[in-house]
Amino acid sequence: MPFTNERQSPEKLAGIATEIRRSIIRSLVEAGSGHSGGPLGSSDIFAVLYLGGVMKYDPKNPDLPGRDRFVLSAGHMCPVLYATLANAGFFPKSELLTLRKFGSRLQGHPGRDMHLPGIETSSGSLGQGLSIAVGMAMADKLVDRNDARVYSLTGDGELQEGSIWEAVMSAAHYKLDNFCMIVDNNDCQIDGRVPDVMNVYPIKEKFESFNFHVIEVNGHDHAALLAAFDEAKDTRGRPTCIIARTYMGAGVSFMQDKYEWHGKPPSADQAKQALDELLPNSN
Repeated sequence: MPFTNERQSPEKLAGIATEIRRSIIRSLVEAGSGHSGGPLGSSDIFAVLYLGGVMKYDPKNPDLPGRDRFVLSAGHMCPVLYATLANAGFFPKSELLTLRKFGSRLQGHPGRDMHLPGIETSSGSLGQGLSIAVGMAMADKLVDRNDARVYSLTGDGELQEGSIWEAVMSAAHYKLDNFCMIVDNNDCQIDGRVPDVMNVYPIKEKFESFNFHVIEVNGHDHAALLAAFDEAKDTRGRPTCIIARTYMGAGVSFMQDKYEWHGKPPSADQAKQALDELLPNSN
């Protein structure tokens, strides 16, 4: 088997998530622009998905047929995807410091045309990435008939996009049990709290009405996330939606649960404080 992503313990994953957060802070303060809150809040999800033995891939051969694929529908959250891919060995961590710079492969939204290993498609026009991911899952299940899985993450504010529900309807209609959608449910978006901007609740009941298998989970609990992804793999005959409850800016005291940090980077002094708070553990 060419895929080498091995299961890690929740304790090990906690340390990996912390390093992902540190990588995010370093890249954002160097860039002087970019999104802080969502990437920090979803770091535990990405640590489990990529480094917890959930997805099968080979960072040395990122286009290997039969791999699982991930689509970041909320493309503005790409600092966490870049940091995760670097920590998983897809490219050197030093390249993270080129975020948003002219000529960099790490632009403000993931671009397939940048030829960055691990990026499966361009994304960032909210609501559209999920449709791409569903199309990938349809091709795997209905045409190629392989055992690859497709994962896609959206923000909860992104559920305000009508195209999300067209993709959800398609995934359910074609019984895409190889498809797993993750909702980063931090209740924040750029203009305020999600219910105040445009209420999307109840999320669980909406997905259940589309015949999704729905799992609600603490998005900062690594053991619970591992169990949720295992449950998704075991689900047959319908797609899965994991609703991961998170805090925007998790891990950094002055950012946590504050929607104002949706789309701005830390200053040099703020980055120092954040890195001081995000101390690596010994696991």
